Amino acid sequence: MAVKQGQNTVNPIRDLEQIQIIKEYLLHQSYRDYFLFTFGINSGLRINDILKLRVIDVRNTDYLQVKEKKTNQTRKVRMTSVLKQEIEKYTRQMADSDLLFPSRKGTGPIGRETAWRIINNAAQACGIEGATGTHSMRKTFGYHFYQQTKDVATLQQIFGHSAPSVTLRYIGVTLETADQLLEQFCL
Repeated sequence: MAVKQGQNTVNPIRDLEQIQIIKEYLLHQSYRDYFLFTFGINSGLRINDILKLRVIDVRNTDYLQVKEKKTNQTRKVRMTSVLKQEIEKYTRQMADSDLLFPSRKGTGPIGRETAWRIINNAAQACGIEGATGTHSMRKTFGYHFYQQTKDVATLQQIFGHSAPSVTLRYIGVTLETADQLLEQFCL
């Protein structure tokens, strides 16, 4: 049974195999696009905050320090070892001043619409059902962080949410999920 979604609501990608399929698909399309997806699902940042990053912001550091466009607050996020490895490979031949996600047209970064098209087209090409877009990367990070740790308080802090219930609803852990877990529960 699917969760009822609003028009502009996107879902996390819950299946690890589907994540791997998207990565492989994007890797064959464009290394930049593969890195965009990999960066998004491993950082938990919003797309607006990802697109403006330069190599110097991510190279040789354990933390991403980002001034969030939505909240206007500076957030310091520890990078995972997987993300640091991907950054090292991706930026190896780049200058510190280079944008991480340069547009092929002009001198700026790719736009939100282009990023959405990249992620949405990849999900469709890989047969992933449901609404998928750039925000799916952030929700995917949150969903899998929660599944691995069951630590909603830390995830709430990472996302800057006001309450654990907001965080759980955001990542798609709903009453329906609770019902499924209770159905399997036994003492």
